[in-house]
Amino acid sequence: MRSFFSKTLAALAVTLALSGCATAPQLQTNETPAAPLVLETALVGHLRGDGTVTTLFGDKTHFAVTIEGSWDGAELTLVEDFRYDDGKTERKTWHLSRTAPGQYRGTREDVIGTASVRQDGASVRLDYEVMLDTGLGRIRTRFRDILFLEQPGAVRNRAIVSKFGLRIARVDLLLAKSPATEQGR
Repeated sequence: MRSFFSKTLAALAVTLALSGCATAPQLQTNETPAAPLVLETALVGHLRGDGTVTTLFGDKTHFAVTIEGSWDGAELTLVEDFRYDDGKTERKTWHLSRTAPGQYRGTREDVIGTASVRQDGASVRLDYEVMLDTGLGRIRTRFRDILFLEQPGAVRNRAIVSKFGLRIARVDLLLAKSPATEQGR
């Protein structure tokens, strides 16, 4: 019985210690966005990106993504094609509808409900829940993203993935417009 309580107390201590790990990502002190990120401009056209998912245990998965973005004056549509380093591919499509200046409601096929998307100074924040397929089965997770212009034409996306308020992974992605998109402006 004493062992049960010791393990329970140890688990509670670890949970409390890690509870701050799931806070939304922040800009680093040495990072100053090149300019305010305007979704309707920065994500329209053909973009390519490379990213990494790093789990709480340090395991890393690399991926590449291509995005075709279009804006019709009311909705930003982002068709994302992912290729992971294990060869797996998947397609996801975001539909971001502007609800007010600097605010959007987002949907995607794997998002539970709607995503909250809002301008936060020079950056844009997303907050949403997703059912993820894992080695342990499907689990409900929360993503908190921050997007900002790292340099003209390059968008950085950092995300914290959490479960029960505890960080389980982080995502880092750098997107850049393809030269054809830049010339077409």
